[in-house]
Amino acid sequence: MINPFIRTTVIGSYPFPSWLEFASQHFDHFGTADLAELQEDAVIAAIHDQVSAGLDVITDGEQSRFDFNLSFYGYLEGIRQETASPRKWGPPAHDQRGKHEIIGELRAPRGLGAVAEFERLKRLAPAGPILKASVPGPYTLSGRLIPNAGYKDRYAVTEALLPIVRKELEDLVKAGCTELSVDEPSMSCYAYREDTKRFVDIFNRTVAPVVGKCRLSVHLCFGNYKGHAVGKRRLAPMFPDFLDFKVNEMHVEMANREFAEIDMIARIAEKMNVAVGIVDVKSYYIETVEDIVERIKLCLKYVPAEKLSVAPDCGLSQTARWAAKQKLANMVEGARKMRERL
Repeated sequence: MINPFIRTTVIGSYPFPSWLEFASQHFDHFGTADLAELQEDAVIAAIHDQVSAGLDVITDGEQSRFDFNLSFYGYLEGIRQETASPRKWGPPAHDQRGKHEIIGELRAPRGLGAVAEFERLKRLAPAGPILKASVPGPYTLSGRLIPNAGYKDRYAVTEALLPIVRKELEDLVKAGCTELSVDEPSMSCYAYREDTKRFVDIFNRTVAPVVGKCRLSVHLCFGNYKGHAVGKRRLAPMFPDFLDFKVNEMHVEMANREFAEIDMIARIAEKMNVAVGIVDVKSYYIETVEDIVERIKLCLKYVPAEKLSVAPDCGLSQTARWAAKQKLANMVEGARKMRERL
């Protein structure tokens, strides 16, 4: 039975097991059947950890993706994949991620792979938890593609990707997905300098066919590659415009920012449910159950329990698995204790 209030959920990604990290550097040693087995075993491990923690909502941990969105480029036609990054040495950060050159019309005749991931999750997951799929939005997905004469700027690239992402969302719902997240961290990272009304228009056109057909959420954060943020970490520039997103739930990063602007979740709750990041995925401090209880108490000053979900700040792919397991277990236990008090 899913809890009707203070739901416990995750964003999408989960740490790769160490053996998958090793194998991913040596894929040329494996056949196609071996690779399929690797992916399936990794998804089983991610499901096991999430179910053991007691989460209400689980994902496949994005175990068959590189990062939360990098593998999607492998499904795109019209690009030349570039692995070289502008900076290879020194402290790891976002400027060590390469970009891809557009060499033709952007198409994805095979889709983006998320439907196959969800079908695998359905097959492997036990009865009980809600199964969630996540897909990067077109603006975020456009960030790794270099504009050219045919696609003059990032917005032109975004418009080309929009129907591709929209079709993927439609296909996920047709496959039985009832909990669907569209991740647009680039929108939250750059809200301070871009036209937020334009962002809302892009987002709402992307999700239009699935509004009302699933529990739809949006994940907004400030970046987490190698545990580093990339955007100006302020919610204020997003609002009030982002309140016009056509979603059931909005997820915002709070723990890593020491709950700055926490009062703003009250504004979100006036329009939709709120998922609050109360676990810091960038820190190896393991939040205690008591920490979680106090953080939920803080959230409940602004959001009624029936409209509140709790989650890590972001996906857990950049956090070691041993830490991720403890953080999730304590988050779930803290939420359970709060539900008992209520």
